[in-house]
Amino acid sequence: MIKQRIIELLAQAAAKAQESGKLPPVVLPEITVEHPQNPEHGDYASSISLKLARATGTEPLQIARDIAELIAPNPEIGAVTVAPPGFINFTLGNDWLTSQVDSIMATGDAYGNVDLGQGSRVQLEFVSVNPTGPLHVGHGRGAILGSTLANVLAAAGYKVEKEYYINDAGSQIDAFYRSLYARYQQCLGTDAEMPSDGYLGKYMVDLAKEIIAEQKKRFLSMPPEKALPELGKIGLAKMIELIKDDLERLGVSFDVWFSEQSLFDKGQYRKVMALLKKGGYIGEREGATWFVSTALGDDKDNVVVRSDGSPSYFASDIAYHYNKFLERKFDKVINIWGADHQGHISRMKAVVSALGIAPERLEVIISQMVTLRRGDELVKVSKRSGDIITLRELVDEVGAGACRYFFAARSADSQMDFDLELAKKQSADNPVYYVQYAHARIASILRLAEDKKIDYSDGDVSMLTAEPELTLIRKMLLLSEVIEMVAQTLEPHHLA
Repeated sequence: MIKQRIIELLAQAAAKAQESGKLPPVVLPEITVEHPQNPEHGDYASSISLKLARATGTEPLQIARDIAELIAPNPEIGAVTVAPPGFINFTLGNDWLTSQVDSIMATGDAYGNVDLGQGSRVQLEFVSVNPTGPLHVGHGRGAILGSTLANVLAAAGYKVEKEYYINDAGSQIDAFYRSLYARYQQCLGTDAEMPSDGYLGKYMVDLAKEIIAEQKKRFLSMPPEKALPELGKIGLAKMIELIKDDLERLGVSFDVWFSEQSLFDKGQYRKVMALLKKGGYIGEREGATWFVSTALGDDKDNVVVRSDGSPSYFASDIAYHYNKFLERKFDKVINIWGADHQGHISRMKAVVSALGIAPERLEVIISQMVTLRRGDELVKVSKRSGDIITLRELVDEVGAGACRYFFAARSADSQMDFDLELAKKQSADNPVYYVQYAHARIASILRLAEDKKIDYSDGDVSMLTAEPELTLIRKMLLLSEVIEMVAQTLEPHHLA
């Protein structure tokens, strides 16, 4: 990267200044290079002189001049200037800029890649919505954050495994099974009452009818205790396939679909509870079993087994993270959770510590809520009552490209207003339309060149001297810096 090259040039010049006696022999501080806020000041700037001034008691502007004079001539740099109170500014050379076009084209899809991760294994878990209903717009935000971040981490040299955690155990799945069984009976003319904690959306009726078309009245003749789990499992499998299809329409895929139930079936829940009990992190009181997270700095202990003997959601998560770190041995785990999981972070960090794992190996990104609007009008949603706009409906209305851009362009920790009317607008007000229009124009030019049999592979890049052309090349050269920054901060919105 040119940024690293400038840091090297500054380090060499500062060392020469010390050798010549212009600078005292102090330990050189870390050299950083940033982009000036005003482009007229150059492409890059360093405040190394200000840091050295504090260490040496020398006037920073003079230090900047002394270092700038000793920067070795090189083809990358067109000009080195000094500005008060002691900045050293670098402007890239035009000839070098144009020469980079050939290099970029030769590198192809790998252009911009860096080796920050050096092959370390990262597990990225995202979406992981209970398969009790279709995905809604809020889930789409987490999906795009995860998908985009996975692409960036792979480009930054990490081995990334994308995972969807299927919550196929627990009370919500039980409510889903009972809701589906009631709708199945109702659709076949049998009087059945929907459970009080049931899922009321029309999608449950559609799902019941789909199963009836395949299974007919088979489950009516079964005892309820047998019909309920069999019917429920069929419905669950269909709901998971619907979720997969919705995500694929958005360009989101997963390497692993991991079952929560498997943690119990394969004994990993039992193993981790025994391990934590041996370490003194499990206690019994008030008829329940608790994880003693206060011993690890959390503000309260947390129930892992309820008084009725059923494991809590937290217990499943403990077993899941045991599996991630100690069974599959990922170097780093990144979870993207919804805003309602904010309070879950500290106790999961405590669990990781209790398992002997450095807590910084677990990163959690909170994806804040999405408010849906049509211009100035707020669109109200409720999953349990069935009054929702699904992710599929959103993609059908505004397109996958618009969804991906708008969801990725905002910081995950900021609440988001998604304006459906803006996303469909065909004007410069809509950044997606602007990007798509530019892409269409470029594709049209390339098709025209192909039709006319114009070979542009050996074009004369030295002709790219107009300022807009040079500005575009400068933008292209920033890609590796942006990839590295996103991989370090886990903030994909910097790509937009």
